[in-house]
Amino acid sequence: MTQPPPPPNQPPQQPGFRPPQDPSQQPAQPPQNASQQPAQPPQQPAQPPQQPSAPTGPDLNKAPEPGYGYPQAPQSAPPAAPPAAPQGPGYGYPQQPPAAGYGYPGQQPGPYGQPQPGAYGQPQQPGPYGQPGYGYPQPPTMPMQPQPGGGKKFNAQMAIIVAAVVAIALIVGGGVWYASGKDDDKKTTAEGGGGKEEKNGEGGGGTGGSSSGGGAKEKAPADTASKVLFQVPAPKVPKGVSSIDTSGSWLTDTVYAKSGIAEIVGYDRAKGTEKWTIDLPGPVCSATMHVTEDNKTAIVHKPAMPAKGEPQACTQVAVVDLEAGKQLWSKSAKSGTMPISFNNVTLSGGTVAAGSTSGGAAWEIASGKQLWAPKTSDSCYDSGYGGGEKLVAVRKCGSYEQRQLHIQTIDPKSGNVVTEYKMDEGIEYAAVVSTDPLVVAADVGDSAGDGSGISDFFSIDNKTGKLRQRISAPGDDFAARCDAIYKMENCTGLTVGNDRLYIATEEHEGSGDSYGQTNEVVAFDLATGKQTGQRADAGDDYEITPLRMDGGNVIAYKRPPYDKGGQIVSIDGGTFKQTVLLENPATESVRDVEGRMLPTSAELLYSQGGLYMSKVYASDFSTGDKEYLVIAFGTG
Repeated sequence: MTQPPPPPNQPPQQPGFRPPQDPSQQPAQPPQNASQQPAQPPQQPAQPPQQPSAPTGPDLNKAPEPGYGYPQAPQSAPPAAPPAAPQGPGYGYPQQPPAAGYGYPGQQPGPYGQPQPGAYGQPQQPGPYGQPGYGYPQPPTMPMQPQPGGGKKFNAQMAIIVAAVVAIALIVGGGVWYASGKDDDKKTTAEGGGGKEEKNGEGGGGTGGSSSGGGAKEKAPADTASKVLFQVPAPKVPKGVSSIDTSGSWLTDTVYAKSGIAEIVGYDRAKGTEKWTIDLPGPVCSATMHVTEDNKTAIVHKPAMPAKGEPQACTQVAVVDLEAGKQLWSKSAKSGTMPISFNNVTLSGGTVAAGSTSGGAAWEIASGKQLWAPKTSDSCYDSGYGGGEKLVAVRKCGSYEQRQLHIQTIDPKSGNVVTEYKMDEGIEYAAVVSTDPLVVAADVGDSAGDGSGISDFFSIDNKTGKLRQRISAPGDDFAARCDAIYKMENCTGLTVGNDRLYIATEEHEGSGDSYGQTNEVVAFDLATGKQTGQRADAGDDYEITPLRMDGGNVIAYKRPPYDKGGQIVSIDGGTFKQTVLLENPATESVRDVEGRMLPTSAELLYSQGGLYMSKVYASDFSTGDKEYLVIAFGTG
């Protein structure tokens, strides 16, 4: 899984697009005897991307050309055939020892012949592709039956032919098959969901829609080539402050709103002209992605601007009207005599709820009336909340070494517990992925090992509080991540709907001649915990990330190779067929900005033909290039 974004007061990482790897730098594969190697599954032909039209504007028509930071033509010819995927046990023949490379000890060369670092300089974990049991059908072990007349066993050639036929039949007959582990205490291994669409265009939960792709609102335009609608320059941070949180972006029918430094600005979503500005006394600390039907949302902000050596706590909870451009109210709460510094905030059922290490509090959205505050005599406290269709509290009980998390569906008006699921002791943090159906993610025993915050997903019945399924999601296999420590609902690389979990896999080697990376989106049934067998391929040199549901369909962003523009696609919830909704310009000036807005470290909203990408930090760090807080694209 990917690494989390930089914490506050750290310069954000600025990764760009990934050029293809030089074939001369690929680790050599040991030769294998053809008679000892089963036939490989047939490769699907790559689909050529659509050629986007050049955007308008004085600085966006520059054609892409090689230069600093982009690869030159390879000096050596690629090998005659791509290296064969290593074959695992089960075929009945000895295997050649694998060379260091993808899926084996050793690092995969990065775009410039160096090991590819993660977000914190850590090497990326190799994924499971190219190993048996994941992503490709495994032929069953064929018993050695006596042949008529002679009593002889199958020879090697016959076993290979049978294995190949079985593999091809599995692919052609049922799509690519994913092996499922047996149900053991309701825990299954993630080998790889559409819900009600959020008004903000970024929700993940909900039970609406259907697995056949019904109820979708987003349609492909006649011309999917986008143009740059507008760009917002990055704000300058105050002197002596290294970085400031700019979390929070929202869409209405007419407005794109974005947090800046101690302000929220509403832009015309088509033109980018400023429609209104809400000034705040201090920076935004946290923001909910949820928006009410009448365009209200909630934030947590500081009561004043931070100064060097004088940090400010995040004590203020505010509700703003995104259509009118007004702050409706701002409130604080106390635990005993001390003001609470809130980590997260959400909305559900006319209530805004905020959690912290000191407990949680809630207010009516309409009036600002306080509904509950932390109980100082209670040994447990609400560390955070998930909102949307339901209101869910993550309640912590016990000491650090003997922590137990209670996942509670609560009444948004009274705070009374409706249902409760108690997680095993020792789990310190859990993130709310979806509230209906209820799904939480946790790093059990700190076993994820990659900073993703996820080792397992827990599918919980809202009505009974009972565990439906526990799904293991190894960090080497899957690219989702959650910030359960601070923002509770801040999960990327996944979405939930159709009573399914849709999740991005880690990148792995592609099948084309570019030697680039690729990945997929796969689905799990939340009732069984098993894969559905559906898979949406990013395509060679692309990386696909689910963003949200659209009825029964999945809206996903495809991060492009170094010489292409990104895409928004709709994945049909039934067939998993992809439809391109938008493709960005491939000019170098546009790619340079888009390449700094990664789905794992930026906010991406797509709705009604518009894609809005924004950063979550403003920093005094500079690369020498002009920095942007927002870039917006649109079709038509």
